[in-house]
Amino acid sequence: MIVILVFAFLSGIVTILSPCILPVLPIVLSGTVGGGKARPFGIVTGFVVTFTVFTLALSALVQTLGISPDALRIVAVVVLVLFGLVMVVPKLREHFDLFTAKMANLGRVAGERGQQNREKNRLSGFFSGLPVGFSLGLVWTPCVGPIMASVISLAITQEVSGAAVLVTLAYTLGTSIPMLAIMVGGRALLKKSPAIMQHIGGIQRVFGILMIAVGAAIGFGWDRQFQTAVLTAFPRYGTGLTAIEDTELVRDALDTTFARETAGGLGPAPELIAEGPWLNTGGMSITNEDLAGKVVLIDFWTYSCVNCVRTIPHLAAWYEAYHDQGFEIIGVHTPEFAFEKSTGNVQRAIEDLGVTWPVVQDNNFRLWRAYGNRYWPAHYFIDAKGQIRHVHFGEGEYDTSEAVIRALLAEAGSTVTGRPRTIEVPEFTSRTPEIYLGYGRASGFVSTEEIVPNATERYTAGRMPENAEWRLEGRWQIKREWISPEESGVLELGFNAKNVFLVIEPVIEPTSPAGRITVVLDGRPGAVTPDVKDGILLPDESRLYQVVGLEKAGAHVLRLEVTGALRLFAFTFG
Repeated sequence: MIVILVFAFLSGIVTILSPCILPVLPIVLSGTVGGGKARPFGIVTGFVVTFTVFTLALSALVQTLGISPDALRIVAVVVLVLFGLVMVVPKLREHFDLFTAKMANLGRVAGERGQQNREKNRLSGFFSGLPVGFSLGLVWTPCVGPIMASVISLAITQEVSGAAVLVTLAYTLGTSIPMLAIMVGGRALLKKSPAIMQHIGGIQRVFGILMIAVGAAIGFGWDRQFQTAVLTAFPRYGTGLTAIEDTELVRDALDTTFARETAGGLGPAPELIAEGPWLNTGGMSITNEDLAGKVVLIDFWTYSCVNCVRTIPHLAAWYEAYHDQGFEIIGVHTPEFAFEKSTGNVQRAIEDLGVTWPVVQDNNFRLWRAYGNRYWPAHYFIDAKGQIRHVHFGEGEYDTSEAVIRALLAEAGSTVTGRPRTIEVPEFTSRTPEIYLGYGRASGFVSTEEIVPNATERYTAGRMPENAEWRLEGRWQIKREWISPEESGVLELGFNAKNVFLVIEPVIEPTSPAGRITVVLDGRPGAVTPDVKDGILLPDESRLYQVVGLEKAGAHVLRLEVTGALRLFAFTFG
């Protein structure tokens, strides 16, 4: 427990730097002007109270009061806009100051007149910060790591424990430290500059306008669009902020502290807390309540994973055969690589792959962590009462999975009829494991030089690669997830398999040349595959490409002559 509290506190401290928080930073900065010395403390107090309470109790409040989960967010937006108007319009500011002065009169302690006035001024500033803090706590949506994801999943399923309360408080107090430092430090800097203090009224109005703009942006959902734009422009920004808690030590502590009690099987299914968007649903979200009485298969997948792709025909057959009998599939698209976070890419993939069931994007791994999942693909079978009854990881055992579906449907009272169409299960003959090319998980590299991370370096061939080995020639950039040639380069791979697949992301920019890969197998032009024609592969979208397709498995050397702006991620085999 101590481990989780310490890491929750540290995670709270670094949250202020996360891309999810950028849109609301102007609210924090507004605490540097106006309202007296105690105003920052009022903002922090309001934030701690609302963030803690609504993180832990929002689900219960929504269910008890019968209101929309967005209702409180709308209230926060209204308060932010009103407070922005108070900072901009002098007359409104006067009325607000009178109101906070009356609140201070109610709260101050009797004493000397001078002491009473000082106490009154302090309390007045404190109360002027509370509404801003309350609103900030409602719209503060950090990019959570494993610790807060576990707490949130418990809160949504209304299983809050004392440990969850302590962890949330530790996280919130950690967040408050840099927030308070920014506001108090900003005030101190302003006071040291008489020239700036002469224009403090104008500065306050500027912050008021920013507050109104932030409120409007949140109300129209532009804050999320801004966050998406930042992450698109800087895909690695913020990825290291939750790394401090994504360790074996923390995971073991989470498993011990928040172990889910089982009841009648493998335990209740966590709520569908992935942020979305939802696809194949007309934009509508789906909750566990919507699925009550149905047999549900939760499918964790990602579209560039060949193992996931090979399960889709079986899922489609089950969906066609049993959907009308009370069976539902929820695809949870949890990305392995950064480009898989793009909604456009996922939408194209589900169309190309024939996925017709609901799919939700889980880019922040919230649902992944709620399930404690570790694999792609992973299938969780849930009965009509919402209990997880069977789990299967990876491919295969399709007959067993179908038998589970039929048994759960019969248990729910359905008269199970019909059988799904037969799907041929290809023989798996590969003797080569999955090979990642980015330095984060690279193995089998046999060029003469060692890998130089995050830099463009010249590599020479070295010895001929054997099974599961690869080498580079030319100038290549090697990043954590991918490799890319400076202009052109050669990659050679040794493998023992029938089929070879490669995850590729073309960098489509006006100044970037179109990517092209010449495929050579054992010294001859590569054979035709769905993606290779006349020995040439022309990647035009970020996905999995089949670069080799043979009649039978065997030992071979693949040579890829790569030109243009292409990022190569990983090889998989079949």
